[in-house]
Amino acid sequence: MKNQNIVFIAIAFVLACALAPVTQATPCPQWGCGQQLPEISIHSTGNVVRGKTGSFVLVKNPLLLGAMYVNFKVSGTALAGVDYVALISPAYIGPSGYATILVKTLPDPRGSASAQAYSVVVTLEAGPGYIVGGSSSAEIWIDPVTLNSSN
Repeated sequence: MKNQNIVFIAIAFVLACALAPVTQATPCPQWGCGQQLPEISIHSTGNVVRGKTGSFVLVKNPLLLGAMYVNFKVSGTALAGVDYVALISPAYIGPSGYATILVKTLPDPRGSASAQAYSVVVTLEAGPGYIVGGSSSAEIWIDPVTLNSSN
């Protein structure tokens, strides 16, 4: 009787493997068959003056219950630890479907003689359980004007 069970399982496995190409079967995505993965996009709230805090906004669409973490990388001409407090990936998107990545700017150690704007670019990276939307990166410029200037 035990040998018959093994033979039946082997035949079922071979039959399933043989029919998979014919039916064009594919494995289900992580969230299940027929279920759409949320799309994550990013937007900037605008440029920021030194000494202030700027932000990037992440949006999850469609709004599905539950929270998730989204990976990102930072680039641009501004230097982390010099022009702004370093940003740490991943970002947490709560059940509301929105998250913010805050960019706290620092006083310019180069002095007022540089008077140059620097950019911070955040680019979303692929990760489990979501796809990156059409708006995959956003940019903030750190304006050289400081809170202490006489302008």
